[in-house]
Amino acid sequence: MTTTATEDRGFRPGPGADGAAPGLGLTRRLRRLRRSPALRALVRETRLSTDSLVLPLFVLAGEGVRREVPSMPGVCQLSVDEAVREATAARDDGVRAVLLFGLPEAKDAEGSAAADPEAPVQRAIRALKRAAPDVLVVTDVCLCEYTSHGHCGIVRGNDILNDATVEHLARAAVSHAEAGADVVAPSDMMDGRVGAIREALDEGGFEDVAIMAYAAKYCSAYYGPFRDAADSTPAFGDRRTHQMDPANVEEALREVALDLEEGADVVMVKPALHYLDVISRVKQEFGYPTAAYHVSGEYAMLKAAARNGWIDEERAMMEALTAIARAGADILITYYARDAARVLAR
Repeated sequence: MTTTATEDRGFRPGPGADGAAPGLGLTRRLRRLRRSPALRALVRETRLSTDSLVLPLFVLAGEGVRREVPSMPGVCQLSVDEAVREATAARDDGVRAVLLFGLPEAKDAEGSAAADPEAPVQRAIRALKRAAPDVLVVTDVCLCEYTSHGHCGIVRGNDILNDATVEHLARAAVSHAEAGADVVAPSDMMDGRVGAIREALDEGGFEDVAIMAYAAKYCSAYYGPFRDAADSTPAFGDRRTHQMDPANVEEALREVALDLEEGADVVMVKPALHYLDVISRVKQEFGYPTAAYHVSGEYAMLKAAARNGWIDEERAMMEALTAIARAGADILITYYARDAARVLAR
């Protein structure tokens, strides 16, 4: 007996018009597993968890300060006490990790406040470890928030000096570790900075402090709202000399390989939604813990569309985060962390 192509896919010819039971003769009905919420949940392939969520926080000087970022509804610049309050509330929602960015009181061309033990990030680390020692504290290590020109490194003329910048970054990372950070996350994309930071941490006795490297950070148009929040818009030029070309993926794999060789414990792809293919390649190629940053522009687009009534924000949020996890991300850094945790708790 021959088998047709349709039969091979699960179709068997139905009965004729002789009064027999009607039907298409399908033996494989994929819709069977979609008929109820419980059944759909039972066979779900990608499962989000609050354990994978990291909440970014923007910390500044002062007390009782909670200043909303206009381009990022729901996201605020926070004084240290308010940052502790926000992190504690996030923990109660189920989000047990935060990523700290600092807004110093004064900036200079060298970004010297990045390593100041009394700068907002260092103060926030100490305060968080006192108030909520079970919260994992990750710190952004970059100079863009601290330099008067807004670039990620030391500038001479029109050039960002790689090696001089790396020295400053290593000092900043050590100052975060001294304050009690669990993980440092260099986001500058300078060559060799992971190795230099690992060496400086080890020499300082901080062998247990992990490095989450922004390994594949693209020169993206989706960082605009973040630069409002962190007050880090470049005063001139752009960041194409160190952030990656959005057209490249093989280069991303080389960047990840180098960061792992230099001692990175976790690698990150940023942005997330527009680089799902990169996340997938990185996870498949290396198998290391992989983070993805659902960035400010991606967040702001969903917020704007929802405010205009064009999308269901909650569904769009969960769909976006599920897509990032489905691509291979183990760690999701997102401004939606608390919102997503509340949905997952239902």
